[in-house]
Amino acid sequence: MDKLLLTPTEAATVLGIGRSKVYELMRAGTLASVRIDTCRRIPAAELEALVVRLRRDLTTDGVDAIAARQAS
Repeated sequence: MDKLLLTPTEAATVLGIGRSKVYELMRAGTLASVRIDTCRRIPAAELEALVVRLRRDLTTDGVDAIAARQAS
């Protein structure tokens, strides 16, 4: 069975970005996560949803545009 929840480091590896960028995306609300006690985990399905949103928003500024929309 594939993992349902990934650590920020695992999510960064899957997405091909740095761990600090994953934390930035979580803080901005662009990448949803769950807390289990003191641990932060990202649902695997959320990574796929992020990529879908990024592809849909390619005509704008990608992640920054998504974060800006969610912040407003």
